[in-house]
Amino acid sequence: MKIAFYGSSLLSAYWNGAATYYRGMLKALAARGYDITFFEPDVYDRQANRDIDPPEWCQVVVYDGTVEALEQVATQAADFDIVVKASGVGFQDDLLLTRVMAAARPGALRVFWDVDAPATLAELRAAPDHPLRRMLPDLDLVLTYGGGDPVVAAYRGLGARECVPVYNALDPETHFPVDPDPRFACDLAFLGNRLPDRDSRVAEFFLKPAGLAPDQSFLIGGSGWGDVPMPGNIRKLGHVGTGDHNALNCTPRMVLNVARDSMAANGFSPATRVFEAAGAGACLITDQWEGIELFLKPGEEVLVARDGQDVADLLAGTSTDRAARIGRAALARVLADHTYANRAEQADALFRAHAGRMEAAE
Repeated sequence: MKIAFYGSSLLSAYWNGAATYYRGMLKALAARGYDITFFEPDVYDRQANRDIDPPEWCQVVVYDGTVEALEQVATQAADFDIVVKASGVGFQDDLLLTRVMAAARPGALRVFWDVDAPATLAELRAAPDHPLRRMLPDLDLVLTYGGGDPVVAAYRGLGARECVPVYNALDPETHFPVDPDPRFACDLAFLGNRLPDRDSRVAEFFLKPAGLAPDQSFLIGGSGWGDVPMPGNIRKLGHVGTGDHNALNCTPRMVLNVARDSMAANGFSPATRVFEAAGAGACLITDQWEGIELFLKPGEEVLVARDGQDVADLLAGTSTDRAARIGRAALARVLADHTYANRAEQADALFRAHAGRMEAAE
């Protein structure tokens, strides 16, 4: 089957947290025989900051950030068996959704794939006339990369026919253990771009423990932190390219995941960061959120902190040997249960079930 996937960017992770998810899911679906074309707009300097070349497993169409170019690529949806519009494309999302789904041929599977369900649902609740809200009853399937039962219930309550979480995962060919790199040596590292709905949690779970543990060393990577005052034992790395993520996960004694406010409140929303770190065999500390035990076992495969004091206590009370054991256990768990091959098997079953139902109804 042929998939047209309209998303933010496959080629660039620059201000594009969904890149890892797109790459892992689509590569795994391609391995199952899907013929995929990814359509991405040239916006936000992403094409100037590409971190991969167009892959052999997916054709990539980059279009100008203009309405005219959008209209042209939207018409190409008519040539595909499955048409996917992702959330957060970043240029005329509502128009793109309308045009792409209108162009889809009769009998094609029409999918909205939400990579930030809490934010999307908040937007829909605030706007009864939102184009996506009006279109939900006519879409065949809503997929989300997190959210669990609360998100499923919310989407169904807004009129979606079916909503299924297809969670983040690990691509073991991309994220894996490597030798330590002295550039990233520290006790605790956090990697994430600065976002308004994560600032307060980063202050609590990263800046506060740094202040409580002046004898320990900390690293922060990601864009947007340059002008934020921080304790003197924190080094700022700025943007960290994906090619350095494995070393950044493998080198520190421990690494930190901090969820955004909406993801933490909703629960059941593991970030790609969780699986990247586990795939590198890192000892991960994560802020507490409902559902973590579905992915990693607290205390054995991941360490869970309720606040900044917990983070400081975990740093002080976790030996290097125990941290290494936790990292090895996390790696074994994600390789067994949480790879993109696992997720692609789930998505493939959903696509084929819907295709079968549509054929039976014709």
